[in-house]
Amino acid sequence: MKNMTLDAIAKACDGKLVWNGDKERKNSICATCVVIDSRKMEKNGVFIATKGERVDGHDFIGRVFDGGALGVVCEKEPENASGPYILVEDSFAALSKIAAYYRKQIDAKVIGITGSVGKTSTKEFVACVLSSEYPTWKTQGNYNNEIGMPLTILQTTEEHKMLVLEMGINHFGEMDRMSAIAKPDVMVITNIGQCHLEFLVDRDGVYKAKTECFEHLDDNAVVVVNGDDDKLCRITSVKNATVTKFGMNSGNDCYADNVINHGLFGNEAILHSKKSGESYKVNIPLPGKHMILNALTAMAVGEALNVSKEGIIDGIQKVQATSGRSNIIKGSRYTVIDDCYNANPVSMKTALDLLATADTRKVAILGDMFELGEDEVSMHAEVGEYAAYKTDVIICVGKLSHAMYEAAKNRVSESYYFEDMQKALEELDNILQKEDSVLVKASHGMHFDAIVDTIIK
Repeated sequence: MKNMTLDAIAKACDGKLVWNGDKERKNSICATCVVIDSRKMEKNGVFIATKGERVDGHDFIGRVFDGGALGVVCEKEPENASGPYILVEDSFAALSKIAAYYRKQIDAKVIGITGSVGKTSTKEFVACVLSSEYPTWKTQGNYNNEIGMPLTILQTTEEHKMLVLEMGINHFGEMDRMSAIAKPDVMVITNIGQCHLEFLVDRDGVYKAKTECFEHLDDNAVVVVNGDDDKLCRITSVKNATVTKFGMNSGNDCYADNVINHGLFGNEAILHSKKSGESYKVNIPLPGKHMILNALTAMAVGEALNVSKEGIIDGIQKVQATSGRSNIIKGSRYTVIDDCYNANPVSMKTALDLLATADTRKVAILGDMFELGEDEVSMHAEVGEYAAYKTDVIICVGKLSHAMYEAAKNRVSESYYFEDMQKALEELDNILQKEDSVLVKASHGMHFDAIVDTIIK
């Protein structure tokens, strides 16, 4: 890791370096990694001891030194320390400061991606396009918060030329702090939806929280936003950054037409860029209108970072779904749309639109949506009413989803309600029919992956 000596790390996080060992090593050896999980330690790595709800990283300091750690960052003096350590007041704050320092050491262009819906799938499209021509690192799994994002930056190596960061928030101020660390060269906002309203109040609050990222863009940055979104379409300038709008509407800088819908098996489309004058005929392997928007985003980012036309087309056509996010699984009895990673009213409706393209009986297994604030009941009812016009069968699971069921039951052919998932699992064999297309979607805390695992067997 470039310029990541213990002395430099201590200065970066305002820590006190206590040296136990050969002082010549203090400025001569760079860390090979920075981790908060002792199991991921490598020789000459640095371990940041953090205290969680169940585990205190300080208990593992002896183990990482036994494994060849270069040093540790900790909040209290380790007992019988067998190597150097850096004392700090707050280990999580130290992680952020170290990541901000390392961000300045790497040469990679940083692409930040945020929005209410579609961050992960957009990240996959953008990373596929960029990796067609550049060594690219991207957010792994759900490492998209104030802990995961700094760790992703610290996983970047000198060989990477592009770094794609998913940036998720649910409180005011988080995006400001994350952007101050990441300093994106390109900033993407996918949309402004009804999510995390328990903390952000309404869509205007979501817009305000998401656009905090603009405060940390350089003058030569590129901002890519959804021009079809009624909030984001108003953005015409951001400091001296270049603003590019994408959407299905031809008034956007990047838009799509000649769309051929292949249902659950993707789309064909022609993507147009007014700024470059190029048109791209692509096969988008993932289904749904929102995947066309993701392809447009990837095209816009690719052009901004000088990816060739061939690279943009190749990247879009090679993208694959990630587990829990519009992942189409062809099981022995059913075709399953695994979209159970998370949910809010906007993403629910998008997933239901996707289910509606199926050419078999359409079944929606829907569960509670969390963090919606005081209007949570009416929002569940709204989704239920929408689902009734998109499905043949609706199965609602969870206490909040009772409102969904009540709104749908008189408008759909078959409707079922279960207060908990176990009861639903016991009845699914009696409800589902061979060849059904089945959408499974709820907030992550509902653990609907268990339903997916059951019905794909």
